[in-house]
Amino acid sequence: MAAIATPISKKPEGIALYSRFALAGAVCCGITHGALTPVDVIKTRIQLEPTVYNKGMIPAFRQVVSSEGAGALLTGFGPTVAGYFLQGAFKFGGYELFKKQAVNLVGYDTAVQNRTAVYLGASALAEFFADIALCPLEATRIRLVSQPTFAGGLVSGMAKIAKNEGIGAFYSGFGPILFKQVPYTMAKFVVFEKASEALFKVFPKESLSDAGQTSVNLGSGLIAGFAAAIVSQPADTMLSKINKTPGAPGEGTTSRLIKIAKELGLKGSYTGIGARLFMVGSLTAFQFAIYGDVKKALGAAGGTEL
Repeated sequence: MAAIATPISKKPEGIALYSRFALAGAVCCGITHGALTPVDVIKTRIQLEPTVYNKGMIPAFRQVVSSEGAGALLTGFGPTVAGYFLQGAFKFGGYELFKKQAVNLVGYDTAVQNRTAVYLGASALAEFFADIALCPLEATRIRLVSQPTFAGGLVSGMAKIAKNEGIGAFYSGFGPILFKQVPYTMAKFVVFEKASEALFKVFPKESLSDAGQTSVNLGSGLIAGFAAAIVSQPADTMLSKINKTPGAPGEGTTSRLIKIAKELGLKGSYTGIGARLFMVGSLTAFQFAIYGDVKKALGAAGGTEL
């Protein structure tokens, strides 16, 4: 009796593969940023009103709940999830794609020898395109958090900004968001790659269970998150400031940024760093853990490893 051939499942390639990377990135960023909305609300309040919220993160939580109710901690939840779902798709999917393009351009051996430069370049390009998608939603989120009565949610908030200030208002913070997110993402991916590389030398990947690999992703992500938060904090504070209120008539984005930077100074630019270290450290750790697990679930094997 003839044996029945078992069909061999083909690994996804091309668009099928990179769309899976993008979906995994969208899921991990949407979930983690959405879950940390209360921390982001407090961080933004501390940055925008340091004289009111001047006793640290926990007291600031109590102040907001006491004066506005627990629901205020979820202000901006819609724009946060939607914005970072889109950003995560472009960021993680783009990072994997641009790494592959770098290998195609210079060859695998050269890419391995210069992998730090590949990580930096791929992450910077991916973040640039991700920020084009994120910026309108982040501008709306900050307006809702800084002015709780501004609008009822994402759709009404975006509609009001577009009607009163024009489409350009959504990108008034594009410079600061690039200044914040590009170094943040470069530090995030490079430190993650280096940390996981070091850990996998101690605990070989092939010998680890799925739970063990997830633990490595968590630990590497935590280290990467701390580094990324410190690098990008000044720009994050400036972004909150520039999106809080519209600029004066005729005032350009560059002049507003210079004015804000002078007002803040170095110390002021690190206002809220405690809340942001907690937020970004935990967020990045869980992002990489979820990203790795979702990739496996989607069968997205075959990414470029250097």
